[in-house]
Amino acid sequence: MVLNFVWLGFFVSAFLAALVQTVLGDFSVFPRLMTALFDAAKTGFEIALALTGVMALWLGFMRIGEQAGMIDAFARGVSPLMRQLFPGVPAGHPAQGAMTMNISANLLGLDNAATPLGLKAMQELQSLNPRPDTATNAQIMFLVLNTAGLTLIPTSVIAIRQTLAVKQGLVGFNAADIFLPTLIVTAITLVCALVAVATVQRIPLLRAALLVPLAVLAAGAGGLSWWLSGLPAEVAAQWMGLIGSAAILTVVLLFLVAGAVRRVNVYDAFVDGAKDGFGVAVGIIPYLVAMLVAIAVFRAAGLMDMLMGAIAWAVAALGLPTDFLPAVPVGLMKVLSGSGARGLMVDVMQTYGVDSFAAKLAAIIQGSTETTFYVLAVYFGSVGVKHTRHALPCALLADAVGLVVAIGVGYAFFR
Repeated sequence: MVLNFVWLGFFVSAFLAALVQTVLGDFSVFPRLMTALFDAAKTGFEIALALTGVMALWLGFMRIGEQAGMIDAFARGVSPLMRQLFPGVPAGHPAQGAMTMNISANLLGLDNAATPLGLKAMQELQSLNPRPDTATNAQIMFLVLNTAGLTLIPTSVIAIRQTLAVKQGLVGFNAADIFLPTLIVTAITLVCALVAVATVQRIPLLRAALLVPLAVLAAGAGGLSWWLSGLPAEVAAQWMGLIGSAAILTVVLLFLVAGAVRRVNVYDAFVDGAKDGFGVAVGIIPYLVAMLVAIAVFRAAGLMDMLMGAIAWAVAALGLPTDFLPAVPVGLMKVLSGSGARGLMVDVMQTYGVDSFAAKLAAIIQGSTETTFYVLAVYFGSVGVKHTRHALPCALLADAVGLVVAIGVGYAFFR
């Protein structure tokens, strides 16, 4: 419902602004809006079409990983940690497996695979719910961790960046250079969400089973950050691209080798999984086009420049830099809608260039945050939960921290 008003507001405000400009003598504004409308629709389709191959590629490799048992192995590896976070879920309960698989899909940036697994997990958790209309502690913890943006590899963001780089004629562009910054932001946001929920639910965090994995993650991310911060900007960017690309290709190789060892027909498995790529890409066309056209007319009417100008004035008055501002709407929209935020991210990349600081920051925000209202509405709605208790406040706190941290990390790596 909120997104409905936001989307409608883009069109209504653009029309009113164009009407005022016409009265003031600018007779080119309405033709400009029409041109922007149709150009944005074409762009949305082209981006989704180009994304088809990338999604088919990754879904194909994921199918190999599933049949080779790599996804299950990962799930078993993190199950001890899951038991600490969800003390109300009995050991061996089906909810444990469903939640672990959902988190695994989120870590790999596969939203399309994560959602059905998340819904399955909510159904299993609901079977343990003594009050079906009220969220349990386990359901809240699971949902808030989802909204924290658990992403190891921001697959779709990298794919969109690569697509736009080709379209903009960039040679030698490495779309994976946001891998490490995104991982750091995700890790910090996750810790914030975990601490917030654990504090409310009085889950003791000072336990080795929880602290050791978090300490390893923090040490790895912190060590890499410290090392890269001492390098020249261009050299650091090259290393980030190398680390991101190597991490992704390592996952692919592990899937292939595991498949070969398990005697999986990796070619047939890849083709079977890749068939879903077309459906995924086609499925996002309506959402991408809807948001891109709304943003396009809003921008063509001059309202985006007015809005960002006002915010820039306020930020500059505080003595702060303003070059991060074009990416801020992505973070604000991501709370409401993933497709809406994706449209804003694409708009930033097209307006400022996919290799610009604003575009890189927008990609980090998009890759490390989650659609809080959407996730809460869909997941709780799927099991009939009406009273969400402390789920929303904890999730919004993590969102706010994630946005601020993303801006700081963006400056640390790309400025």
